[in-house]
Amino acid sequence: MRIAIYQPNAVHRQLIERVLTQSGHVCIPFSDSPALARTLTASTVDMLVFDWQGSLLAGSELLKTLRAVNGSEIPVLFVSEDASDESVVRAFSIGADDCVGLPVCPAVLRARVNALLRRAFHDRYDDMTIDAGPYHFDVRRQGVSVHGKPVLLSTTQYRLASLFFSNIGRVLSRDHIYAMVWGRELQTHTRTIDSHVSRLRLLLDIDARNGFRLQPVYKSGYRLLQLRDEDTALADEDEALEPA
Repeated sequence: MRIAIYQPNAVHRQLIERVLTQSGHVCIPFSDSPALARTLTASTVDMLVFDWQGSLLAGSELLKTLRAVNGSEIPVLFVSEDASDESVVRAFSIGADDCVGLPVCPAVLRARVNALLRRAFHDRYDDMTIDAGPYHFDVRRQGVSVHGKPVLLSTTQYRLASLFFSNIGRVLSRDHIYAMVWGRELQTHTRTIDSHVSRLRLLLDIDARNGFRLQPVYKSGYRLLQLRDEDTALADEDEALEPA
């Protein structure tokens, strides 16, 4: 699952990210609440882990933005050093689904997050896999196989691949890709996305023979297309006609 994390304290943020990543989730960390708000208006996430302490924006406004784009059922876990009764009551009053005080036990954090996700996505949470043609993604273990053979990917490569295969046929803008994979706003022109996409094509053999095409979209971003059987057959014929 894709989880956005807002935590201004670097130590706490890194701990939360490490615990949830080890649980098989894709984390998009933020130390800046305006950057989080901009990302939430353009990108979809499955959950928000949020600390309102030190936020430049009101927690209620951030939650309103989150749920306007992602739906009213998206779970929100407030995690803060301020675990007083007053703070907890305030968190629930502006839309929190659960609260945890810092420092938090990793096992408790995992359990709280998994409970909220299971409640919100009970129809698909227990079977956290993506299957598309010869491609199989084990979301919990962040593993990928092609035709049953495991392919070793870095964390960034896995995030990018799972993003495309979770959005087959959909045009993904560069801003969206950068926010979901690198967890930051795309502020300047960079070839980072292009180089990672090119490498991913090779690692996963994303081509017509495997029934997919990962193509650039002019002035926008990229789109993963699943080819029809006749498209795949034509590609095979063209390859057979090429001179040796």
